[in-house]
Amino acid sequence: MTFLTIVLRSLTQRPVRTGLTLVGISIGIAAVVALVGMAWGYEKGITKQLDVMNIDVVVSNMSGGIMPKVFDQSLQGEIAKLPRVAEVTSTLMQMLSVEDAPIMMISGREWGGFVWSMLKVVEGRLPKDGSEKVVVLGHLAAEVLKKKVGDTVQIETSELPVVGIVDGQAMVENGTIFLSLEVMQEVTGNQGKVNFVDIRVPPNSPRSEIDLLCKDIKQIFPAGRATIAKEVVGTSQGFRVARAMSWSTAILAIIVGVLGVMNTMLMTVFERTNEIGILLAVGWKRRRIVYMVLCESALLGLLGGLTGVALGVLGLKILQTVPSIRGMLEPDLSPPLLLTSVAIAIVVGVISGLYPAWRSSRLSPALAMRS
Repeated sequence: MTFLTIVLRSLTQRPVRTGLTLVGISIGIAAVVALVGMAWGYEKGITKQLDVMNIDVVVSNMSGGIMPKVFDQSLQGEIAKLPRVAEVTSTLMQMLSVEDAPIMMISGREWGGFVWSMLKVVEGRLPKDGSEKVVVLGHLAAEVLKKKVGDTVQIETSELPVVGIVDGQAMVENGTIFLSLEVMQEVTGNQGKVNFVDIRVPPNSPRSEIDLLCKDIKQIFPAGRATIAKEVVGTSQGFRVARAMSWSTAILAIIVGVLGVMNTMLMTVFERTNEIGILLAVGWKRRRIVYMVLCESALLGLLGGLTGVALGVLGLKILQTVPSIRGMLEPDLSPPLLLTSVAIAIVVGVISGLYPAWRSSRLSPALAMRS
């Protein structure tokens, strides 16, 4: 009988206990994949959105969370006068309940601003001017709301006709409802207010010049901040909180898995006391006994990790079809996340087996064989 045979036999002889332990690990790893995948996916979606719109610097007041507080639109004029500014435009964005959709991104963009040029019309047209009370839907938003050109969309208390469906070239953009800034301010009761000022700098501007621009903006807008677009996600308090919450919840699920594996391995050691005594009596070294128990727990972790990854991926795929989520986020299912999840499961297995392995190595061969 080989070493591997002994390891496998220990797990297959108790299929119910092994199966329940695998379920515990799988749930924990599935939680890691689902929660962290959603958080990473949303961050990547926002980063891609800013990249598609070719924004260099974002000005906002992010103290309130993911959606920043509003401030006076006149700040845009002050920023436009600063050196190192090529183009500047304002946006008012909010997450609101729209008809049957519990939450959707609504983006009011200054008419004539450069961010409108990033939208590719799939059907219909864009607004004629900044005062036309109409909306344009990203194609995912149109699917979620089940709207087509000619229908109307109710935002707050206003009924606005749909004049176009567009491809925003990013998941977040495609799940957004667009209207002119002037109309957005009127509909939401935020006349003269915005919560983003988007800036483009001259092409090939060095990082040092952009940093100086951010400092200049901070001087005229002390309550807010100016952030290089590529760093918005990494420096946002709201994104940090979301990331921490997703990992915290996942870690709690993993701890449950650790306790489950440890309990299984302890019971295995107790039930195999006689077998371990025989192995020690025939010449097995104690470190080999430790290695055997650790291999069993690591194998449990590996199997649980693979199953958990499969469950997590399946759960996210199903979640993407839910109307309230579709168009809001594209979960990150990249190889680094999946490999990290499996690695966590293996580590969980090894850690869970440390005490049982130590306990088994302390057995006396004579006493173990008499038990």
